[in-house]
Formats: sequence, C-alpha cells, structure tokens
Amino acid sequence: MSRRAQVRAFLERRAVQRAIITVIVVNAVTIGAETSATLMKSAGGLLVTIDHVALAIFTVELALRLYAYGREFFKDPWNWFDAVIVLVSLIPASGPTSILRALRILRALRLISAVPSMRRVVHALLAAVPGMASIMGLLVLLIYIAAVVATKLFGEIMPGRFDELPRSLFTLFQIMTGDDWGNVAQEVMQHKPWAWIFFIAYILMSTFVALNLFIAVVVNAMNEVEDSPAEAQTRAELAAVREELAALTAKLDVLVTREVSRTAASARTLEGSG
Repeated sequence: MSRRAQVRAFLERRAVQRAIITVIVVNAVTIGAETSATLMKSAGGLLVTIDHVALAIFTVELALRLYAYGREFFKDPWNWFDAVIVLVSLIPASGPTSILRALRILRALRLISAVPSMRRVVHALLAAVPGMASIMGLLVLLIYIAAVVATKLFGEIMPGRFDELPRSLFTLFQIMTGDDWGNVAQEVMQHKPWAWIFFIAYILMSTFVALNLFIAVVVNAMNEVEDSPAEAQTRAELAAVREELAALTAKLDVLVTREVSRTAASARTLEGSG
C-alpha cells in the first residue's frame, strides 16, 4: 500500500472522523465562550490556546486530505467548503482584517461536511432550490399585489403604515411573520370594519399556503435524494432476489445444454446402431 493510500485510510477511519467532529464542537463552544467577559477574565488564556490548537488540527487535517486525495480533492465541493473556512481562519485577525475574527465561528459549519446526515439534508435543500424559487416568486407577487391594494384602501386612514408602497410592503411582510398583525388589523377595522376579510385572506395565502408549499418541496426533494430505511431494505432485497434468479437461470441453462447434448448423443447412437 502506498503512503498516500495509507494516509487516506487513516483519514477515513471512523475514530479519526469522530475526533475531528469533537474538535469542531469543542472549538465552536470555546469561540462562543470568548464572547463572555467573565469567562475571558478567568480562563481567557485557555480558551485562546484551545482555539489555536483546533486551528492547527484543522490545518493539518486539510493538508493531509490534500496529500492523500491529490487532484480528486478538488472534485468534491465539500473539500472546497472546508478549505475556504480554514483559509479564512488563517488570515491574521488584526488591523483591516479584524472583522474576520468574528468569522471564526464559521468553523462550526464544518459539521455539515463532517456529518453525512447533514450533508444529505444540504443536498436536499439545494435540490429543492428551483421549486423554492418558484414559490418565492409567487409569494413576492402576492405580497406586491396585496401591498398595492392595501395602499389604495388603507393609505388615508393609516398613513404611518400604508401611505406608500414601500411602507405597505414592509407592513405586510411584518404581518406575514405574525408580528403584531392583530393590532394593525384592529386599527384599520376601527375605520373600515370589513378590513378583516383582507387581512385573514392575506395571512392564509401568504403564511399557511406558502409555508406548506415550502415544506412540501423540501420533503419531496429529501425523498428523492435519500431513500427511507424501508425503501433501502426493499431495494437490497430486490437486488438479492435478482442475483438468485440470475444464478438459477445460469444453472438452468447449463442443465438444458447438458440435456440437449445427451439427447443428440442418444439420437446419433440410435442412428449408428440402426
């Protein structure tokens, strides 16, 4: 086994992968702890040391993966993802780049590439992007139409919320999130009692329908990306049955061939004796 193969086998060991996940989690906790002035006073040196050690481990692990996989390293988008995170962490966090110090928490995102189940979820979300974009476009169109209608109907009685289209768009977005929509509706209904029809119809369409559509698209994408345990077991059983049928068919062909040969030999024997 070549040295690269040995390094690759080492990196693919379950114990090594679990150790990297542990370092990621510990580093994320320590970075969060550094936001506490009390913890920094009592254990600031330890936290900084752990951070430096974690960064060194990530750098070494990335270098080993680059050596072990060679050109194949750049064919995996997750490797690019890890490389960008580590390289950003290596930039000196002082002077003009001091803002990058806050980006160290991005190392926690390495859990996505380190945990297979998280990678599958991300793949499903990316697969759902086209459908989600269509739903988002539909939602934007709905909000725009509702904002124009609200500006025309309620602009005079509530100039602070519906006097202009941009303000109406913001108010309707706030209502879509469920933030204080009841008070807004009550204020409008004091002048126009029938306004509840508009708000209820808008909330039903923008919140419940759109949210359920988002969920349906994501769930459908996840089902397409990954089979359920029952489906995986069924596929495995079907594959085993196909292999057994292929073996039986091969044996049957051999038996038929032998029988045909015997019949032909017997016929030739009879013809010779006759």
